[in-house]
Amino acid sequence: MRIGKRQWRLSSFQIISLSFVLLILTGTLLLMTPWATISGRSTDFLPALFTATSASCVTGLTVENTGLYWSFFGQLIILLMIQIGGLGGVTMAVAITMAAGQRIDLQQRSTIQEALAVPQLGGIVRLIRFILCFTGGVELLGACLLLPVFVPEYGLAQGLWMAVFHSISAFCNAGFDLMGSTGGGSLMGYAAHPLVNLTIMALIIAGGLGFMTWADVQLNGLNFRYYRLQTKIILFMTVGLILFPALMLFSLDLSGQPLAQRFWTACFQAVTPRTAGFNTIDIESLSEAGRIVLVALMLTGGAPGSTAGGVKVTTVFTLMAATISALRMKNDVECFSRRIPLEVVRQALAIFLLYLLLFSGSTFLISVVDKVPVVDCMVETSSALGTVGLSIGLTEKLSPLSQWMLIGLMYFGRVGALTMIYALHARKNSSTGRLPAEKITVG
Repeated sequence: MRIGKRQWRLSSFQIISLSFVLLILTGTLLLMTPWATISGRSTDFLPALFTATSASCVTGLTVENTGLYWSFFGQLIILLMIQIGGLGGVTMAVAITMAAGQRIDLQQRSTIQEALAVPQLGGIVRLIRFILCFTGGVELLGACLLLPVFVPEYGLAQGLWMAVFHSISAFCNAGFDLMGSTGGGSLMGYAAHPLVNLTIMALIIAGGLGFMTWADVQLNGLNFRYYRLQTKIILFMTVGLILFPALMLFSLDLSGQPLAQRFWTACFQAVTPRTAGFNTIDIESLSEAGRIVLVALMLTGGAPGSTAGGVKVTTVFTLMAATISALRMKNDVECFSRRIPLEVVRQALAIFLLYLLLFSGSTFLISVVDKVPVVDCMVETSSALGTVGLSIGLTEKLSPLSQWMLIGLMYFGRVGALTMIYALHARKNSSTGRLPAEKITVG
C-alpha cells in the first residue's frame, strides 16, 4: 500500500488483525439498519457493534436476545459473520480468490500460514480446499441431524433455519442461539435430549480441534504415533479437559437432577466452555466452585488454527510440561519422545501472562465500575476473552464502559495474543548484541 511517497507494506499479522476489524465494522453497519430488527427500528451503534464483534469473534455474548430482537435479515448477517469469523476473514478472501480462478500469491500464502498455524508454506491451496470441504460437510451433517428435532417443533421453514443456524454456530464455536426464552434460553429445553446433546457436542469438538489436526488425522488415519506432536498434544488435552470437568460437575453441582439429565448436562457443560457458549443449565445455579471450573475451561480454549479462542490447549500443555521438567531438574522440555524448543516455551509463558493480566485487570475494573461481585465478573470477562459466550445474564446489564471492555476482550481473544504482538511490532529487532548475563534467585 502506497501513501504519498512512502511505501507501506502490511505484515501477515496486521492483515489478519485488520480483516477482523473490517468484518466487525461491516456487520455493525448492516445490523444498524431497520431491516435487521423485528421491530423495524434502527439499532444504536454500541449494541450493533457489540453483537457484530461477538459474532465475528465467534463469542456468543449478547446484549439483545438473538431470536427475539433480530429479524431474519439480522440473523442471516449474524450467521454470515459467524461463518466468516470462524474460518477467518483471510481464509474466506483467499477462498473467493481461488473460486475466481486467480493465482494465490506469496503474501496471501504467508498470511494463511499464520492464520491457520500451518507449519509449512507448501500445500496451502490444497489445505484451503480441505478446510472448505470439511467445514461444509460437517455443518451439513450437523444440520441434518438436528432437522428431526427442530422441524416437528417449529415447522419446515423455521425448523430448517434453526438446524442450519445452530449447526454453523456450534461448529464455529460461536454459541449464538435462536431459542429466545424457550425452555429458559439457549439449549436448556434440550438438557436431556441425547441427539441434540451429541450433535452439538460433536460439532463443538470438531471445530475446536483445529483444521491442521483434522488434516493430520486424514493423512495418518488412527495411527496415533505418526501424528505431529501438536496433534498429539491437542488430542490428549481435549480428552482430559472433557473427562475431568465432567466428573467434577457430575459429582458436585448436578446431584439434584435425574441421572440421565445429570449425565448429559455434565458432559455438555464440560465441552461447551471451550469455547462454544451454549448451555443446558442455568449458569447462575452453579456453585462458586463450579463457576471457577468454567472460568478455567473458558480461558484455556481450544486448539491453534481452530474456530475456538482462549490461550489454547497447546499453551497450557507447554507450561505444564515446562513445570514438570523444572521440577525434575531437566534442561529440556520433553513430551511424547520429542523436545519442545525454548522459544516456544517463552511464547507460551508470554501468552499466558498476557491473558492473565487482561483477565484480572478487566475483572477488577468491571467489578469496580458496575459494583458487581468479582466471581460474576470473572465469568463474563473469561467468556469474552476466551470467545466463549457463556453468561450469567450480566452482560446486558453492564455499563457502556464495561461493554466496551468486553468488546476489546472479544477482539483480542479471537485475533490471538501473538498475532496482536507481531502486528504492533511488524519489524523484528535486528540487533545481534547481547548483554552480560547475571544469575538471580527465584522461588
